[in-house]
Amino acid sequence: MARFNKKTAKAQPTSRVTSTGQVLRTHQGGRGQERDVRSELFLLALANFVSQQTFYETGAARDDRFAALVRELAVADPSWTAALLGWLRGEGNLRTASLVGAAEYVKARLDAGVTDGPSNREVVASVLRRPDEPGELLGYWTSQYGRAVPKPVKRGIADAVRRLYHAKSLLKYDTASKGYRFGDVLNLVHAAPDPDKPWQGDLFQYALDRRHHPDTAVVPKTLPVLVAHRDLMELRPAKRRKVVTGAHGAQRLADAGMTWEALAGWLQGPMDKAAWEAVIPSMGAMALVRNLRNFDEAGVSDEVAAQVAAKISDPAEVARSRQFPFRYLAAYQHAPSLRWSYPLEQALAHSLGNVPALPGRTLVLVDRSGSMFYSRLSDRSELNRADAAAIFGTALALRAADADLVEFGTSSNAVKFRKGESVLKVLDRFGDLGGTNTSEAVRRHYRKHDRVLIVTDEQAAYSHHGDPTEQVPADVPVYTWNLAGHRAGHGPSGTANRHTFGGLSDAAFRMVPLLEGARDADWPWAA
Repeated sequence: MARFNKKTAKAQPTSRVTSTGQVLRTHQGGRGQERDVRSELFLLALANFVSQQTFYETGAARDDRFAALVRELAVADPSWTAALLGWLRGEGNLRTASLVGAAEYVKARLDAGVTDGPSNREVVASVLRRPDEPGELLGYWTSQYGRAVPKPVKRGIADAVRRLYHAKSLLKYDTASKGYRFGDVLNLVHAAPDPDKPWQGDLFQYALDRRHHPDTAVVPKTLPVLVAHRDLMELRPAKRRKVVTGAHGAQRLADAGMTWEALAGWLQGPMDKAAWEAVIPSMGAMALVRNLRNFDEAGVSDEVAAQVAAKISDPAEVARSRQFPFRYLAAYQHAPSLRWSYPLEQALAHSLGNVPALPGRTLVLVDRSGSMFYSRLSDRSELNRADAAAIFGTALALRAADADLVEFGTSSNAVKFRKGESVLKVLDRFGDLGGTNTSEAVRRHYRKHDRVLIVTDEQAAYSHHGDPTEQVPADVPVYTWNLAGHRAGHGPSGTANRHTFGGLSDAAFRMVPLLEGARDADWPWAA
């Protein structure tokens, strides 16, 4: 019987974000699709900057939904949940969601008395990647569950402390503003020094001394960074600026692990041209990006500016910084000088390195409705989801062999662009289009394209228009990038040619060629 084994047979790959078939209402009242619990948590985790309010949900409501989903799956599917949390903190680069998730993972499993799957200690250690994070996790645990910290949390933190604590991290993160200083963490978790780091015993003892006996704490001679820092701190205020701006000032700052934030206070005066030029050589790429306006206001020379430009646009530095593309858009919008425009454009392009060059004809639809503008990406960001959607949509269109780029809300418009044009220039052509009528935008602009990509929060109104993916033939793939993590989706996912992805990292775009190569798209940590 040759019903299926034919030359014309075509694989129908699926993706992991899956709908249950249950119909829900979106926040705007339109018909939506319920997702299974793993899919809901995955999308929410990628979109949820903890305690960040969106147009439709309060920060507290989103946090409660996130914690409840983690607790449910920590018991029901611990291996998947542990892998998600580790990936969030690693490639996903989402600190707070992964720390909160790890704490909730441990709490749920201790309450349920289960021990199968990845250990609680292992999961805690896996999400701690920066020296201030052991204190952050302790702060979250004690604020939610009291000062009785269970052994698995302590042991996971102790594992991370041995890996993360060093002299420069002490200077940068062990400050009086922290609820848990390094010494407090060490006292609580009883972390022993790493035997492969002979200097770490002295570091731990000094961290304890400066926390509990700051007036008598003595800097160990075995820690040259701390010695150099102490020597700078002991300089009289009248001599400090002269030393910093002298012939070897930049090297002294670097040797002492002096950050620009600490320098600003230590100088007891303005961060002028000379001060910035002394500390710029030891600043990281993203610290440079955040201070471009300050450099211009201080009058930093073109020669030093060229060094800054070279560093922030270096592909290796961009990769090392692991920043989302919208960070560069924010800098571009707020830097007053044109001398930063091209380096930021290059950096943005490097940060979008995983965007695929799609063959054939592609329709890219970018959501520019009101809810996308209302919701900022985080409390510290001026950028919103509308701008993030426009970045990714434009990058996809520019890289594709033949693409139509469309913005939509209540109405919809084609966004014109030329091959090789700057992403940043194209962004200026997007507008604010009011409500959300995704179905009408698809119906109006779909013209026998080989695929459709929609970047949106999925909160469509106009329920009489139905599922927007129904406007596209069943044999044409539709890819939705959800940027908000709301419960209801605008269409099905996990079926043949209907796929939903999440998050603001361009790594997700690898899934399109994977699926079109007739391979199922696994969760990103398994791909």
